[in-house]
Amino acid sequence: MQLIDWIILIVTISSIVWYGVYKSRGSKNVQDYIKGGGDAQWWTIGLSVMATQASAITFLSTPGQAFNDGMGFVQIYFGLPIAIVIICVVFIPIYHRLKVYTAYEYLESRFDQKTRILTALLFLIQRGLAAGLTIFAPAIILSAVLGWDLTTLTFLIGILVIIYTVSGGTKAVSVTQKQQMAVILTGMIATFFIILHYLPENITFTKALEIAGSEGKMNVLDFSFDFDNRYTFWSGIIGGTFLSLSYFGTDQSQVQRYLSGKSIRESQLGMVFNGLLKVPLQFFILLVGVMVFVFYQFNDTPLNFNPAATEAVLDSDYAEQYKDLMVNHRELLEQKQKLTFNYAEIDQISDIQNQQFKDQLSALTTKEFENREKAKMFIDAAKSDAESNDKDYVFIHFILNNLPRGVIGLLLAVILCAAMSSTASELNALASTTTIDLYRRNIKTEKDENHYLKASKWFTFMWGVLAILFASFANLFDNLIQLVNIIGSIFYGNVLGIFLLAFFIKYVKSNAVFISAIITQLMVIAVYFLDILPYLWLNVLGCLLVISIALIIQTIFLKPKSA
Repeated sequence: MQLIDWIILIVTISSIVWYGVYKSRGSKNVQDYIKGGGDAQWWTIGLSVMATQASAITFLSTPGQAFNDGMGFVQIYFGLPIAIVIICVVFIPIYHRLKVYTAYEYLESRFDQKTRILTALLFLIQRGLAAGLTIFAPAIILSAVLGWDLTTLTFLIGILVIIYTVSGGTKAVSVTQKQQMAVILTGMIATFFIILHYLPENITFTKALEIAGSEGKMNVLDFSFDFDNRYTFWSGIIGGTFLSLSYFGTDQSQVQRYLSGKSIRESQLGMVFNGLLKVPLQFFILLVGVMVFVFYQFNDTPLNFNPAATEAVLDSDYAEQYKDLMVNHRELLEQKQKLTFNYAEIDQISDIQNQQFKDQLSALTTKEFENREKAKMFIDAAKSDAESNDKDYVFIHFILNNLPRGVIGLLLAVILCAAMSSTASELNALASTTTIDLYRRNIKTEKDENHYLKASKWFTFMWGVLAILFASFANLFDNLIQLVNIIGSIFYGNVLGIFLLAFFIKYVKSNAVFISAIITQLMVIAVYFLDILPYLWLNVLGCLLVISIALIIQTIFLKPKSA
């Protein structure tokens, strides 16, 4: 990184932190702190909802996902527009009419205190884990690539977020997320056009898509019913709808964004705005990853994109074997580059030529994949705690090694902005739920507004510290964006089912729901660890289980009057 990159990075991040503190100064009560005064307009709500979901994991992990597996991941978002319509019609009017601070307040009026507390605890567990991941993701990757100390990075990101989130609450989160989304979109669009500019002169965008398609990277839709395939049209429409409905309808980190709206209409417009932009945005981010893949068909790639892992194996007893793999990898790359250049120079490609190219490229890609798998084995053998899985390092490697000065600083600011915006929303929601659903609801003596305002700030600080501690001890998974969705899917279906029972099935009472929720959560966790279903289907399973079991318990074991 050059001086200009450091200047852009530091000025961008410090300006956003200062702006958040400045704009949200003067929160005098819980209404201001948790709901941001309840005067947010639709575009603020829409961008805030989008920024909350678009964590650093999105911009680090999603391009790497596309680089390895193509565009099929976008199918996970196909259910989002359906969920948004349901939320606008059902959830938002109920929450606004009851003037709740958290989604879980409604459950006490419908069921009882223990159901409210149980649901709030399920949220706190899964969102507390996710908050640590949103700090951990950029910290560990920037640490590995830049050589910065991981602990220092983790504390730096966490402390920056804590400063303005504790200071201003929901309003600080919302007003800064508009600026953060502006930085994020600018950085990603700039990167996309720079990649196209870096491709050889005769490689147009259309030709780049053809090259990507020849390796299966442009296979967007999969209509199979294969449960071994995580991402299909059906898992996206069905499982994705349940995941999005759970996330946007019952997760306080999202509910709190649209509870800050000054009216039902503003909240609904904000959610529709998010629904219209979210799928195209994710498609675009995946497309950036595919373009990075095309770029590397004409340029050298490392055997493993994680520099720390490569350094570890080259300092071990496996160094010679790894160096032999690197030589073989380089030879394969030269063959692929020559083949791709020859293919790109043909103006009119016949079906026979196209098939020959695909077959030859597929054979070379298979050998390359085998080499990369062998490299991971050597890395794991050399250092057990080294991260050999390098999907999440692909995009940051491209940024640091190929983008011009100034743009590198902008993209690093994108990553840190995304980390800060998502983590701030999570800490804000965790503190709100802890204050309203646990602390204020169970305190023996009633306190004044100032007391709960201070409590909210202290809980924000507490969750920030816990998130930093969790991030310090976390480990990378197969792919970080998958891990976030897996954590959510384990809990979300159950929580969604509880809310659907509350909204639509008045016959079921509190005791049946409480017992059913506990049984369901244990069953979903068991199904996940036994690897019976892909994680997206856990949302459907959890929702249907809690409803079915509650109905059985209410009908057979409990009389409606006694519940």
